[in-house]
Amino acid sequence: QVQLVESGGGLVQAGGSLRLSCAASGIIVSRSYMGWYRQAPGKARELVAAISSSGTTFSSDSVKGRFTISRNYAKNTVDLQMNSLKPEDTAKYYCNAQYGGNYWGQGTQVTVSS
Repeated sequence: QVQLVESGGGLVQAGGSLRLSCAASGIIVSRSYMGWYRQAPGKARELVAAISSSGTTFSSDSVKGRFTISRNYAKNTVDLQMNSLKPEDTAKYYCNAQYGGNYWGQGTQVTVSS
């Protein structure tokens, strides 16, 4: 059974940093497509960053240069380092895994105050 558990969210001032982590069980993150999505109230869920099984990374234009996605092989996690946070980054952030199926975590809230 695949399980994804996000952590690291919280309240931070604009310009600050947070590091989100997605702990995976039931899959090996290095063999999977892994992504971080976010959803703000009243808006559609959007892709923030992703990393393929080959290590190719993608970041949306809105976070490029500020957010970095990476894998921790030892912990079997996918992390999202978020720097220079803006109030518009406020959303619930979800981890997604695609390996023989499409799996979602429960999400972690990120709130950026101005």
